[in-house]
Amino acid sequence: MSEAAIRPIANMLPRKLFHADHDAFRDTVRRFYAKEVVPNIEKYENQQHVDRDLWNKAGELGLLCATMPEQYGGSGVDRLYSMILIEEQAYAMDSSTGFSLHSDIVANYINNFGNEEQKSHWLPKMATGEIVTAIAMTEPGTGSDLQAVRTTAELDGDDYIINGSKIFITNGYLCDMAIVVCKTGTEEKGSSNLSLIIVEADRAGFSKGKPLKKVGMKGQDTCELFFDNVRVPKENLLGMQGMGFMMLMKELAWERMLVAIGCQAGAEAALAHTIQYTKERKAFGKAVASFQNTRFKLAEMRTEIDFCRAYLDRCMELQLEEKLGIDAAAAAKYKISEMFSKVVDECVQLHGGYGYMLEYPIARAYIDNRANRIYAGTNEIMKELISRTL
Repeated sequence: MSEAAIRPIANMLPRKLFHADHDAFRDTVRRFYAKEVVPNIEKYENQQHVDRDLWNKAGELGLLCATMPEQYGGSGVDRLYSMILIEEQAYAMDSSTGFSLHSDIVANYINNFGNEEQKSHWLPKMATGEIVTAIAMTEPGTGSDLQAVRTTAELDGDDYIINGSKIFITNGYLCDMAIVVCKTGTEEKGSSNLSLIIVEADRAGFSKGKPLKKVGMKGQDTCELFFDNVRVPKENLLGMQGMGFMMLMKELAWERMLVAIGCQAGAEAALAHTIQYTKERKAFGKAVASFQNTRFKLAEMRTEIDFCRAYLDRCMELQLEEKLGIDAAAAAKYKISEMFSKVVDECVQLHGGYGYMLEYPIARAYIDNRANRIYAGTNEIMKELISRTL
């Protein structure tokens, strides 16, 4: 059975989030991953990024920026469509495509904080895949501490001049535009010094490093970005100067939900592969699935996965009502990424030696999943956010 053909087992508690239109969209996404992505995963991993025309194909099918208003090229649909796209990517066990960052993070910053000219210029091109976008937050030495950003943007007449560098930037190698977190002030309170500035990749002084060699997620486009006296018009400022930290905090809760969604679906996919493997694999003349230890391990994983699914789906209900708290999103990211790590480790064990072979999907899942506990804020930061509400 091919990787794309494996579907997660049904949850013990039926999901009630989706209707017929959602199901039709899911079918489209599933076919896209089965046809365009899964057969090319090895190729993407070898070249360390997807083919550029994959973005155009996704745009043609309406898979990019679907939640953006129709007047800006989107479909104006709810965030359950984003959830579906991330789930199907995880069910395909793909870690190469960076669509969600483009569609659900960068696009949201522009739609929520940009002016009419910025929205009209950028969002339609993002929806078609004409341009690929990134957001440049993390810097060498700063990690999760956004207030310690050292990349500067100084006003010079009608322009900002940007100097600095960013690291671990998803979609960075192929990006045509990046929203860059810059230090624009010198106030004592670090949070008031940050601004978000749109920087086109063809600006003089903007350069990209080679794709970074990662432990996992090898097909995902990740690189360093460098800014050497990059001059951009002050009209490229997103929102108001000094409001960058506030904008980042508003959107980071949704970014953490995106991680939680991917981890949840990834755990479901890992379990499905392992159930199939243990039913087919023989040991001592019997299927591995027939041993009590195997049955109990599968039951434990199934229970953990379903409990997390119930919490995540409830968080999505609150997200749709715009009532999801920062602490709840942090808890989802923290708990579900930890759960995924435990599940995939157990799944490798049940595969035996074959679980350590990259030709088996579970081995790729094992190395790909580890970053989930780090990006979008480390799980230690998630605990700090939760603890502040106690």
